[in-house]
Order: sequence, then C-alpha cells, then structure tokens
Amino acid sequence: MQAPKKKVLLKIIILGDTGVGKTSLMNRFVNQKFTATYKATIGADFLTKEVTVNGQRVTMQIWDTAGQERFQSLGVAFYRGADACVLVYDVNQPKSFDDLESWSQELIVQACPQSHETFPFVCLGNKVDKAGPNRAVPKKKAKTWCDSKSMPHFETSAKEATNVDEAFRKVAEIALLQEQQNDDPVYLPETIEMGGDNAEGGCPC
Repeated sequence: MQAPKKKVLLKIIILGDTGVGKTSLMNRFVNQKFTATYKATIGADFLTKEVTVNGQRVTMQIWDTAGQERFQSLGVAFYRGADACVLVYDVNQPKSFDDLESWSQELIVQACPQSHETFPFVCLGNKVDKAGPNRAVPKKKAKTWCDSKSMPHFETSAKEATNVDEAFRKVAEIALLQEQQNDDPVYLPETIEMGGDNAEGGCPC
C-alpha cells in the first residue's frame, strides 16, 4: 500500500501598491468573500489554504503586506523563505503597473532566493470590473512585460471572482515545481496547527 503524500508548505508573498486589491484577492481566494469597504493593511497579515496540485497536497501560506512605502521596512523577516511572489497592479492605475519592477526587485533583494532568474512570479492586473474602454493599462502592454520576464499574467476581479482561483492555483503550481527542482520542499507534519485564519504580526523565522 502506497503511503500518502505529505503536505508541502508554500510561502506566497503578495506585493503591489496600496489600494490595488491585494487583501481583497487573498480573501476572495481563501474565504470566497469580498468586501467593498477599504481598509489599509497595517504591517503584515497571512491566510492559509490547502489545495491539490498535480496530486500533491499543498498548504499555501499567503502573506499580504501594506503597499505604503513606510511599511516596506518589514524587510528580511517578512520575505525570508518565500517560495513565490504575486505582483498586483490596478488596471486603472498606470503607476501601480509601473511600480511592479521595483516591487519585484525588492523581493529579490530581501528574500535572496537561490536563483534570481527562476524565482516564481505571477502578475495580476486587478479590478477589471471597473475598467472602461479607455483603460489605463492595456492588457497587451502588461502581457508584453510579463512575457519578457517569463511571468504568467492574469487579469482579475476580486469583486466578481474573475480568474482569482485560476491565478492562485498557477502560483501554487509553479512554486511547487520550483521547490521540487530545488529538491528541498518544506513538509508539514500531519498534526500541525497553522493558527487562526487571520494571524497578524511578524513571520516565523
């Protein structure tokens, strides 16, 4: 009788400017909920969700941080051990797209991944439900940038649940693949307690 596969823990970081919908995307994926009331994230926050990727049980620990510059001092403790990064911009705010380059560099500098070139990123253009015919960030422009970095790109709406599940499952897929290639995945014991669904504060070091 074949032993069941152990669960793998993947630490996912969400980065992007304030107000692009990082927290809303996380809550939509994990809790299937959306609130129109905006509340800026202070410090760091994480939620967990278990998914199955190619037959492997995976626990995604998804970390959300405030986008304001004054909170970027979270530094190494926040980024350490990240297995993948979700870059989020608002399709209606061109600056939020332009800032993705600096956010990706911030991750590389702080997390110091084994390989800068192959670290898994996924890019989400959020709030497509609000995009009109003269949208600020054309899909073609965003996709061209993502393609140049071999980065999957999704256009999402946390409000309408558009492509949210698909995007986060892609994150899990490429993060798991990277872990397997590095040959050192972090396994969870079957009795682990992940804490509350909405734990706050510093990350485990």
